[in-house]
Amino acid sequence: MANESSTERMEKTIAALKDSFNGIRTGRASAAIFDKVRVDYYGTKSPLNQVATVSIPEARTIVIQPFDKSLITEIEKGILLADLGLNPSNDGKVIRISIPPLTAERRKELVKQAKGIAENSRTSIRNIRRDGNEDLKKQQKGGEITEDELKKLEDDLQKQTDKFIAEINKIYEAKEKEIMD
Repeated sequence: MANESSTERMEKTIAALKDSFNGIRTGRASAAIFDKVRVDYYGTKSPLNQVATVSIPEARTIVIQPFDKSLITEIEKGILLADLGLNPSNDGKVIRISIPPLTAERRKELVKQAKGIAENSRTSIRNIRRDGNEDLKKQQKGGEITEDELKKLEDDLQKQTDKFIAEINKIYEAKEKEIMD
């Protein structure tokens, strides 16, 4: 019982980690860095991908084509407000963004940022384990489960925790490699 909700919460932590990592810009062009960009579309803040097509014709170039040409300045404004460190330029039809290569210093900062996000995710997983163990102990005290069941469920929860921490480490290592390449 408690393990199911713990597993669900751990999976959400992994999803949040991946989402956070998508927002970390690497030296390569990626449409994912625009996931948090919002554009004022007739008074409504809309995600960029709902008002334009984002394409990557080359490794360091992004082209954004608005569905409605009148939105071009709003899209530029949205990109600048998202503080991605990118300089959009438009020709009246499309917005082009060149991804500058990252300096060694900037790469180190990004790795440090990714490491912090990964550590916060590990802490979240451990907190979920602690909450799950507390729930299990309450169930045992309340007579819902036996002491043997408690031990088995605690062991299962620990195995689940180890699995998710290993997954966080794997995701972090892949992101670190991506940033440093």
